[in-house]
Amino acid sequence: MRHRHTLAAVAAGILLTAGIGATIPAGAANAPSTRASGPATALVVNARWGGHAGFDRIVIDVRGAALPPVTVRQVPALHYDGSGQKVPLAGKYFLEVRLSPAAAHDEAGRSVYRGPGLLKVHLPALKGVALTGDFEGVVTVGAAFDTEPAYKTFRLHSPERLVVDVAHPVGCRT
Repeated sequence: MRHRHTLAAVAAGILLTAGIGATIPAGAANAPSTRASGPATALVVNARWGGHAGFDRIVIDVRGAALPPVTVRQVPALHYDGSGQKVPLAGKYFLEVRLSPAAAHDEAGRSVYRGPGLLKVHLPALKGVALTGDFEGVVTVGAAFDTEPAYKTFRLHSPERLVVDVAHPVGCRT
């Protein structure tokens, strides 16, 4: 009798497994998993800027995940990540914005970034913007200034973006 219960349990398990397997669409076993193995990587898709009364603004747009940890710091010069080559932006002062973990490319290696690679800007404080890195899970954006930047940063949501406001004298037109 005990053997019959064990046999019935094994048979039920086989039928249940076969029934579940029948509900999986054909080819699904070879399809890429849509379930993330961890949090999605933030994709840096744009860097834009604008002049306002009293400040210039840089906005970095992120898609695919929440804004990752960000570091903004003044550096003596901007260099391209990976190669170490100096970024050819005119200016005496520079800010480096680092987002990590982040990428400016998709899983196939195609760029998703649509902002400037390197661009001279003619605003009262901001003189240039460049994408300086998309290397090993770190995206960096650099900004150039003629005067030492007094800045503040904050995050905005829906869509995710980082804002860097750099002060300049009110009414200043350069």
